[in-house]
Amino acid sequence: MSIDVNNESGTEVDEQAILDVARYALARMRIHPLSELSVIVVDEEAMEQLHIQWMDLPGPTDVMSFPMDELRPPAKGDDEPPQGLLGDIVLCPEVAKKQGEAAPTGHSMDEELQLLTVHGVLHLLGYDHEEPDEKAEMFGLQAAIIDGWRAERGIEGASPAPTIT
Repeated sequence: MSIDVNNESGTEVDEQAILDVARYALARMRIHPLSELSVIVVDEEAMEQLHIQWMDLPGPTDVMSFPMDELRPPAKGDDEPPQGLLGDIVLCPEVAKKQGEAAPTGHSMDEELQLLTVHGVLHLLGYDHEEPDEKAEMFGLQAAIIDGWRAERGIEGASPAPTIT
């Protein structure tokens, strides 16, 4: 799995954890090991520009996903997953920090960035949360991936509650 993490934000983030949780999520979703993903970490100003340009919405947001080859997880357990370019995930640590602090359980910026990375991966794979049933499926899968990754790393506690806006 080729995953590039590029921090252009000026904020120190746990790039290794972002890389690790992205790799875990893609493996869990059975995405071809030769597929490629890019994660870019930007400041609020850059994120706001992207949010306006691509979503026509004001202000910065937490995560944006830009799919390339529209890869999807294989439907059956024995299907060979397709290989390709997943696309880009853009994260904003300043928004993540605010969201983590405001979450009911309260968690760190890095924990929020890990959650947002998984969220971004799921969006690249075609998941969405516009409708209640889609939201339940996506957020359930997101929590299962984060919990599995944390358990594998020996991190105690439940996954942070979704704070995706």
